[in-house]
Formats: sequence, structure tokens, C-alpha cells
Amino acid sequence: MTESAPGRGDSAKEPGDRGRTSISDGVVEKIAGLAAREVVGVHAMGSGTALSRTFGAVRDRVPGGQKASVSRGVKAEVGEVQTALDLEIVVDYGVSIRDVARAVRENVISAVERMTGLEVVEVNIAVSDVKLPDEPDEEPEPRLH
Repeated sequence: MTESAPGRGDSAKEPGDRGRTSISDGVVEKIAGLAAREVVGVHAMGSGTALSRTFGAVRDRVPGGQKASVSRGVKAEVGEVQTALDLEIVVDYGVSIRDVARAVRENVISAVERMTGLEVVEVNIAVSDVKLPDEPDEEPEPRLH
């Protein structure tokens, strides 16, 4: 049994341990969105229809409008020590969807846990479309390298 010095109470804690840190859903969504886009084979995030991607690209270019959202296609539920994520992706034709999904999960879990300290309990991935080679490339989302 360890006893603390009389009258010290919370001041016995290290300075970095005094207080609470909360992380919003949006922060986790941005981290996960960027990590997912880093994976080769992920063409875009969010709704997979060409029309909706085109509208998104136009909306992103309107002056004063919303900028491209790095959290598009990502939904996070954040608790005090854990988080769960749902991602919607569009994959490039010819890639193994199973391999891309596995790589996305690994990259997202690694980035979110490293940056936030939260435990990622699950990453659910919905593949909403496949980008065919002969489809016009509306405005591909930038890939981080």
C-alpha cells in the first residue's frame, strides 16, 4: 500500500496528468480520412457515384464554399478511451478489395491510436464503387505520399 504525503492530494500527480483531454469525433475522422487516402488502391472517400463525386468537386471549388473535407466518407464514435470508425471508400479497378480494406484498417488504426491514444475497437469499411480505367477522372482526391 502506498500512501501520499498529507495534504498533497492531486498535486502529487505529475503536471501532465492533471486535467482531462477530450478528442472530438471530427478530429478522429480527419486522422482516419487522411490515413485511408494514403493506401494505394483507394481512389476516393465517400459516396461512390460519379455524379456525387462531380458535385463534391464543384462544391469544393466554389469561392467561400466548404473546402474539400478530409473527413468525407468517415464517421467516428469517440468515447473516453475507445473509438469505432465507419469508412466509405471507392477503390481502383483491378486491386484486391480484401487487401485494400486490410491495408486501410491497418493504416487507420495505427494513425488514430498513435495520434490520439484512443483504442480503435473496430474499423468498418463499405466499398461503394469501383473506379474503372475508362471512366473520366472528375477531380481525383489528392493522395498523400
